[in-house]
Amino acid sequence: MGKVIAITGKGGTGKTTVAALAVRVLAERGAGAVLAVDADPNSNLDAALGVKAAESVGGIREEALDKVTSLPGGMTRAEFLEYRLQECLVETDRFDLLVMGRPEGPGCYCYANSILRTCVDKLSGSYAYMVMDCEAGLEHISRRTTKDLDLLVILSDPSMRGLETAFRVMDLVKELRNKVGETRLLINRLNDSIPPAMEAAAQARGVKIWGTIPNDEEIMRLDAEGRALIEVSEGSAVLKVVRELLESF
Repeated sequence: MGKVIAITGKGGTGKTTVAALAVRVLAERGAGAVLAVDADPNSNLDAALGVKAAESVGGIREEALDKVTSLPGGMTRAEFLEYRLQECLVETDRFDLLVMGRPEGPGCYCYANSILRTCVDKLSGSYAYMVMDCEAGLEHISRRTTKDLDLLVILSDPSMRGLETAFRVMDLVKELRNKVGETRLLINRLNDSIPPAMEAAAQARGVKIWGTIPNDEEIMRLDAEGRALIEVSEGSAVLKVVRELLESF
């Protein structure tokens, strides 16, 4: 498997924006194929990347469970899930996208989830980079949808509540079986210096704040117009920070 980068944090902290720009930066390197994974049920990574995902892994799982006795062509459920997973993949010249979709509902999903984890791991092995846009609970990582992480990016907004969420994510990371190479905490939408209270809280927890991401009017305009954030201009302040963030990856 290539390098795996996961981006998480409290809702509304800009995870999808950073994930989309990370996909762009890695794709522009030309160092290998890039797989974007939308692992947040409330995220819209496909729109940020300027593509449309018609299906999700969650939908495939539901479909497989509904077809217990009517799988096509004599397929086993494992064969059906792997086949449909390939169909679910959105392929472009710059990157591919896989949308995980909503979490499971009532009932037992253990067998289907186990197969899907195996399929996703097999699929991701074909890429030089995988960028995951995650929810704050790291659901897909904690359930080992993917294995080890080379870089975990945790975003906070300029608030103590956002920072506390970031701390909880860091605590969760310690409980995972997954290995995490590097963890970097950034404060998003902050044009000034880091507030002293936030600095003090981070120091008290022994946490280093890696950097900040300023407000970017172009990003806000693209978002307001419903346009793909990946197409932001080279002068974008957010794009510059993401390039610096991924310099060693």
